[in-house]
Amino acid sequence: MRMAELKQGRVSVIIPARNEEANIARVVRSLRAQRELREILVVDDHSEDRTAEILEELKKETSSLRVIRTDSLPAGWTGKSYAAATGARAASGDWLLFTDADTEHLPGSLPALLERAEREGADLLSLSPRQVTPTAWEKAVIPLVYVHLARLYRFEEVSDPASPAAAANGQYVLIRRGAYDSAGGHEAVRGVILEDVELARRVKSGGGRLLFLPGVEWVRTRMYRSFAEVWRGWTKNLYLLYGGNIRRMLATVAELWLLDLFPALAFIGLAVAWALGAGGAAMMLAAVAFFVLAVLRQWNYGRSLRRIGFDPRVASYQAPGAAIFGLLLLNSARAYRLGGKVEWKGRTYSTKRTG
Repeated sequence: MRMAELKQGRVSVIIPARNEEANIARVVRSLRAQRELREILVVDDHSEDRTAEILEELKKETSSLRVIRTDSLPAGWTGKSYAAATGARAASGDWLLFTDADTEHLPGSLPALLERAEREGADLLSLSPRQVTPTAWEKAVIPLVYVHLARLYRFEEVSDPASPAAAANGQYVLIRRGAYDSAGGHEAVRGVILEDVELARRVKSGGGRLLFLPGVEWVRTRMYRSFAEVWRGWTKNLYLLYGGNIRRMLATVAELWLLDLFPALAFIGLAVAWALGAGGAAMMLAAVAFFVLAVLRQWNYGRSLRRIGFDPRVASYQAPGAAIFGLLLLNSARAYRLGGKVEWKGRTYSTKRTG
């Protein structure tokens, strides 16, 4: 790709990267052939693995790639916001695309989404990408979390200028440069852990137009590669995604455990007891009733999964997912209300300024 062609692009892509040796090559290669690309700015946030080495190799094959390494994290900033702000200061595009290092951008996604944003007059377009879930624990937890988040942040409400609802997913945030600057950029949300949602709120409250879309056909990502990452990541985010509303969080836990988990456990327990001769017809009928309830809940869950782009077959993991998701909600509430801190990417952040 010739430099003259690159300069015609209108979008500067900014990728904060901290210890992303497993992901960085894939995301850069998925972006470099996209039309409307002006430049790819990877901000290496004190990586201690092979991220920097891989980026040096990528620069040889990707003329649009620029690498910026931050020297230190200023007080009062989260690492991701500081990396994003650093990239934005160096960017020259009319549009900025903030995207995570663990994403993969499918061919043609950038021009299609830029055209959609301009056609609909959006100042900020954000996606909920396809979530890649290869392991059993990912299939159990990730889809269930996103089904519940889709209730909290409905695409049509966020995209409605008349609605106060605002949201964005930091895995893909395409924003006009003017709207970004008017909202104060990442400097205005520098200490906010859930910086993507707060940036969207600032844009919308300032009169900007949001467009929030399911993005399964354009971008995919595998958020976490270990259960420990799942635990830390959702502990960091869930309390904030629920707006610090403890009642709503506890209501979700009650729904998960009473309607998704308990019927499956009750059926198994009653069926085993009946098979061992511990009960008669009443126990068998009770087992059947709980089985029917579990099947209905799973069927309804599958419909919800299909609506947001997940494979409905992962609904079979609903019961263990409900158990884990409930614990994650409680742990996130504990971390913000009692613990005073959350951890992510080797850093510890105080929750007192965000809770």
